Amino acid sequence: MTEGAGLRAGDVPDDLTAAEAGMWQAFRNGSVYDLSSGDTVVDDPHGGHPWGPERTVRARIVCWLLLDGPPALSGRVASLKLTGVQISGVLDLAGGTVTPYVELKGCRFEREVLLPEARFQTARLVDCSVPRLEAARVHTEGDLHLPRCRFHNGVRLTDAHIGTDLLLNQAIVYRDRTGRSIAADGMTVGQDLQAELLESHGELSLRSAKVGVSLSLRGARLANPYSRLALNAPQLTVGRTLYLTPAGVGGPWLSGTTPARGTRIQRFSCQGGVRLDDGRFGDAVDLERARFTFTDDQELSLLRIQAPELRFLGERPQRGKVVLSGARVVNLIDSATSWPGPGNLHMGGFVYENLVPQGPFPLDTRLDWVAAATAEYAPEPYERLATVLRNAGEDEDAREVLLAKQRRRRESLPVAAKVWGVVQDWTVAYGYRPGRAAVWMAVLWAASSLAFAHADHAPVNVNGHPPWSPALFALDLLLPVIDLGQVGQWQLHGGWQWLSVALILLGWILATTVAAGATRLLRRG
Repeated sequence: MTEGAGLRAGDVPDDLTAAEAGMWQAFRNGSVYDLSSGDTVVDDPHGGHPWGPERTVRARIVCWLLLDGPPALSGRVASLKLTGVQISGVLDLAGGTVTPYVELKGCRFEREVLLPEARFQTARLVDCSVPRLEAARVHTEGDLHLPRCRFHNGVRLTDAHIGTDLLLNQAIVYRDRTGRSIAADGMTVGQDLQAELLESHGELSLRSAKVGVSLSLRGARLANPYSRLALNAPQLTVGRTLYLTPAGVGGPWLSGTTPARGTRIQRFSCQGGVRLDDGRFGDAVDLERARFTFTDDQELSLLRIQAPELRFLGERPQRGKVVLSGARVVNLIDSATSWPGPGNLHMGGFVYENLVPQGPFPLDTRLDWVAAATAEYAPEPYERLATVLRNAGEDEDAREVLLAKQRRRRESLPVAAKVWGVVQDWTVAYGYRPGRAAVWMAVLWAASSLAFAHADHAPVNVNGHPPWSPALFALDLLLPVIDLGQVGQWQLHGGWQWLSVALILLGWILATTVAAGATRLLRRG
């Protein structure tokens, strides 16, 4: 009897080993085939303890089962459920269609697993040791689960299509020869991609990937000391939220829930650059308590991302840059302790509609935040902040921001303009403090009234002129447009004439300032 005939007829082929024959029967029965010894040290698929032939099956026998296996026993559903099994040779299912359910737990693969363009219903590899998983364009109707697995030479899921969930929780992945740990460019996941407590040693690449619901990297540790990026995910699309947040360790816990009291918390940490340029997120990008370790030429790049909410609540990076240029969010939830210092923050064209600070974030600190993002003067970040504050009803703070903008602008002007700017700032605060202009008008009125009280001015018309009133004369000079009938009735000579001209000019400047301030107050009301 040939092997092929035996496969199709349901008879055990003659050349199967004892371990393979047992696997064959378990497959037809749909039951778990467990070859573990019960010793946790020996059974560790990632340990160094050798597994003998009694626990070893050939990869080609596994492939035959999955692609053209025997019929199930009556009343059973054929499936491959292996525990504690060693698989020798290359498991090559490239281009194949796998109908049976596949679940391998605590197994050890001697060589790579090849699944390019293969089709599965659901496939689960749990706590397995795999030299490499090559699964470009793999297609699953249901889940692809790879939790707690270790991949020694990377995982390739380029252009893969996962019907429901992709699980990589607690997996450990080392880089391949291209420097990537997980290459999943163009991948589509129908529901959730969970990679919580993942350890990635190399570049995690998700360029143009699409995740239907949420992408969770809670508690993950990404490290790539070999090149510039640890997470490379431009044009990433996530239906709901991207989580770069803490996770509970060392106990039963559910994704997205608050860990039980006493549970150890592991933050999301990243050693290497992060690129999320042009990403689209349906709910939020959450960076709560995230820790980024950059070199001077690395950055957290959020160029042109779009999200209803950005939760920028991570730990302040000590080096490297944060880039938000062109990003658009509705709610910016942030902390004063999360933003980098001057020269390391770029947010030209960053649009946000509401500020929701967590913890103290006084206006002076917020102005330092804007200044940190503008190594050279740029009006747009100040105007954006002023608009958001004004829309929130904080008109006084908005004026302070615009005043800070003028003071920052003054630093870039020529010397003469700087001097004039200092005068404007000291006298009327560039018009953003109209009360100060009114005070100056009152002071000038009092001083000029006192000066004119000590002068004797001849009337223009000897027979018809009002009584001399220094106070009314000074007020008539200071108030533009309004005519109190004093200025044209008296002759001025020498220094008095120059004084009157100065008062007229100052009156126009100060009155305009007061009017502008009143207009802003009325507009606010």
